[in-house]
Amino acid sequence: MPRAQDAVIPKSFETVIYKEENGVAWITLNRPEKMNSFNQTMMDEMQAIWAGLRNSKTVRCVVLTAAAERAFCTGVDRDIFNDTSDFDSKKAYYDDFSRSLGPRSNEMWIPVIAAVRGISCGGAFYMLGEVDFIIAADDATFFDPHVTTGITPVYEAIHMLQKMPFQEIMRLSLLGSYERLSAKRAHEIGLVSEVVPGSELLERARWAAETIASQPAIATQGTVRTLWAARSMGRFEALAAGPFMIKNFDDADSAAEGQKIFASKKRIDWRLR
Repeated sequence: MPRAQDAVIPKSFETVIYKEENGVAWITLNRPEKMNSFNQTMMDEMQAIWAGLRNSKTVRCVVLTAAAERAFCTGVDRDIFNDTSDFDSKKAYYDDFSRSLGPRSNEMWIPVIAAVRGISCGGAFYMLGEVDFIIAADDATFFDPHVTTGITPVYEAIHMLQKMPFQEIMRLSLLGSYERLSAKRAHEIGLVSEVVPGSELLERARWAAETIASQPAIATQGTVRTLWAARSMGRFEALAAGPFMIKNFDDADSAAEGQKIFASKKRIDWRLR
């Protein structure tokens, strides 16, 4: 079995679609008949993808999206608890599924954008809580049904607490299935970076991802690592760690690549958000 650092992305999948274009990896959750809920196979496949991307020489940004328009992901497939194959339902009750589903939990630091349509609820937050930013279609909604079904939303709420103001994740968690957060409201509170018509979602995600992918890889991954590290520290601790981050994330080849872009004096065709 290959070591984690030597892992390669499998060539075929059952529950996701994977492709690479123009320096961008597109990961599409592909269980539309199950509202893109995840089972053990999807967890295994997502973990294999994140492991394979860790040292990719071709991918500089990732877009995480889902098949069909009705749902991005509705969390764990409840049928998984009746599965007698390789799923330990008693152990899983205490598990943080982001260990399989989340890029950061799998030490994968290439920038990740989520492009979301339809419903995102419950276990979807294992993934959304670990992406770098979210672009949402105007029909996207977010909620967590755990409390309504008598379950405490522990890991889901903790992950999203890193994305949302305290009272917003508290309200979303406590109201359970009785209230859904609209894309508009999600944008107002900073959960979503941009709201677009559904027909424009993938184009907007593509533009952002390919733009990021066109820039020096070491600098973009260093940015991701720096900001994720800093958010877990106090302000003074983060500033004190600055020299360490510069030493580890600055790279001569990356700087030369950036200077070459600057020296070309090519006009950047920027967009206003």
